[in-house]
Amino acid sequence: MVIDRTGLAEFLRRRRAALQPEDVGLPRGRRRRTEGLRREEAAALCHMSTDYYARLERERGPQPSEQMIASIAQGLHLSLDERDHLFRLAGHNPPARGAIGEHISPGLLRILDRLDDTPAEIVTELGETLRQTPLGVALTGDTTRFSGPARSIGYRWFTDPGTRALYAPEDHPFLTRMFASGLRELATLRGPGSRAAHFAELLLDRSEEFRAVWDTHEVGVRPDEVKHFVHPELGPLELNCQRLIDPDQSHSLLVYTAVPGSESHEKLQLLSVLATRTAY
Repeated sequence: MVIDRTGLAEFLRRRRAALQPEDVGLPRGRRRRTEGLRREEAAALCHMSTDYYARLERERGPQPSEQMIASIAQGLHLSLDERDHLFRLAGHNPPARGAIGEHISPGLLRILDRLDDTPAEIVTELGETLRQTPLGVALTGDTTRFSGPARSIGYRWFTDPGTRALYAPEDHPFLTRMFASGLRELATLRGPGSRAAHFAELLLDRSEEFRAVWDTHEVGVRPDEVKHFVHPELGPLELNCQRLIDPDQSHSLLVYTAVPGSESHEKLQLLSVLATRTAY
């Protein structure tokens, strides 16, 4: 496929102009004259330099990579149809949709952008964190930093002791069953060639504990609404987890709250202080 520089530039300009600061969690300010977002704001959302983004809008520069186009599509809060159109304009075939896709819907992003006062995250069906709020990072650390199979919390549960340290020890047996059960269901649902099946094969080879719980063939173990975290600075927190699901992409928005007036609620308020620095 050949890049359509004019079409790409026009599409980027139109989408940037259509986005308002409040749509992406940015303050509007009093002296804003630009229609929609400024170029530097769009570039920051797309994780690229303002100069690079500006060249694309001016029909200049080299052909952007698929990774760069995916970042632009996410940064500009494009729908799946708009994302696919952007890929074609840039001379690339669009990525697959559905369970293996990582493009977050604009609706979930808009909700997440407004949750600046509570821990929240968007995850795939395999428990791979795609986005976190600052308080989400303060609660569990930056779980978007992992790569490969370790991106999945279910995989890390059996391979990384540090993952278990974030949860109350009395919950560990249940969580072990839950992660194995969920992976078995996904491996069956998605089929032998799926990433879920691949993760299961890796864990069967690397974890004796996983092999033992896998052999029970248990399914249907669902997450509890109340989760018991152990924060390295704040100690135990009992938080309710509410889940909003995007069925088109198999993504979930997880929001963590505490009962008002409880000790955990007071601790949750302290997370705003930790959110501005690296806690651990």
